[in-house]
Amino acid sequence: MRATGHTEGVTSTAPAPTSGPAAADDSAAPVLRDFGGGPFGIYIHVPFCATRCGYCDFNTYTAGELGSSSSPQSWFEALRGELATAAREFDALPTSTPAVETVFVGGGTPSLLGGDGLAGVLDAIRDNFTLAPGAEVTTESNPESTSPEFFERLRAAGYTRISLGMQSAAQHVLKILDRTHTPGRAVAAAREARAAGFDHVNLDLIYGTPGETDADLDASLDAVLSAGVDHVSAYSLIVEDGTALARRVRRGELPAPDDDVLAARYERIDSRLADAGLHWYEVSNWAASDAGRCRHNLGYWDGGDWLGAGPGAHSHVGGVRWWNVKHPARYADQVATGGLPAAGWEALTDEERYTERVMLTVRLRTGLPLDDLDADGRAAAAKVVADGLAEIVADRLLLTDRGRLLADGVVRTLLT
Repeated sequence: MRATGHTEGVTSTAPAPTSGPAAADDSAAPVLRDFGGGPFGIYIHVPFCATRCGYCDFNTYTAGELGSSSSPQSWFEALRGELATAAREFDALPTSTPAVETVFVGGGTPSLLGGDGLAGVLDAIRDNFTLAPGAEVTTESNPESTSPEFFERLRAAGYTRISLGMQSAAQHVLKILDRTHTPGRAVAAAREARAAGFDHVNLDLIYGTPGETDADLDASLDAVLSAGVDHVSAYSLIVEDGTALARRVRRGELPAPDDDVLAARYERIDSRLADAGLHWYEVSNWAASDAGRCRHNLGYWDGGDWLGAGPGAHSHVGGVRWWNVKHPARYADQVATGGLPAAGWEALTDEERYTERVMLTVRLRTGLPLDDLDADGRAAAAKVVADGLAEIVADRLLLTDRGRLLADGVVRTLLT
């Protein structure tokens, strides 16, 4: 059993394009439809990292890998160009472009841009779009590339939320993950962010790393709770093909994560966080209050619209999804031609939209409205209820504690 989830920058792991020529077009700019009526957000992908973590399969690059082909400066100029082009494309749609409810700057390591660089990213968004009053503005940060002055600059620039990659408080676990920060730095950074005026701070944990013990997990949870954050994301380690970690597991140097251990760890995390007043609202995310929930990610899970800008970013507007070219140099070249830097796009069919609605919404504490299910789906819902994986409350299908451990299986049953 395992509880799986995405990182806070969900766009980096958006649903894969549907195969088949009727659904996708890899040779032309996306043909946009009108906005879907849900919340509108902007995701910015920063593709730069100081080092490559062994478990990561995101679209990221170190300076050595890029050489002279790209830099933060060339990336930023291309980003400004993409934002301007997208704003023009949206202005041509029948409905006015909605105000931006949420911004999420992910990566990669956005904090490598420094406070001034991240302030410039937000200025570029404001130059082309309107931020809604009270907009949530988040950036991911590596604890080692932050400081009190960094957080103060972000707060002054208009950021409202910080997400820090902690992963573990155990040095040997961080070493296996190829994380470069020291165990105590993430907690210190969270406290610095709070001191700078951030009410909303998230810490990311990864559990189930080879060599991690129950005591290591407890120490990580103790550290998280001592930091005074109002949000925690916790993800089971997934060994992704093509990563350094996958190669080590394949060679027998490290054991693969054990599903039963992962399930027990998830239950321990949920119990400890709930006792401390942080309650789950999505299978892999806990918050101290409704205000502490990540509104940007809720926009994904609730089927909203978003623009994903930057190399490899995914976008979704009104049932049309497109994904950018991945390499930063090619991305910049394509932006320079004056069009959206899309590598491909697809117009989702009703069946595909139904699949994604079920797949994402069932993971939420608020559950899936039964009215959203077709006849086969309602029959399948009765089966997962009979199996003790969900319950029906006020005409919504809600996962039980056991159902959260088997959320992926619940989704498969509902869609069979």
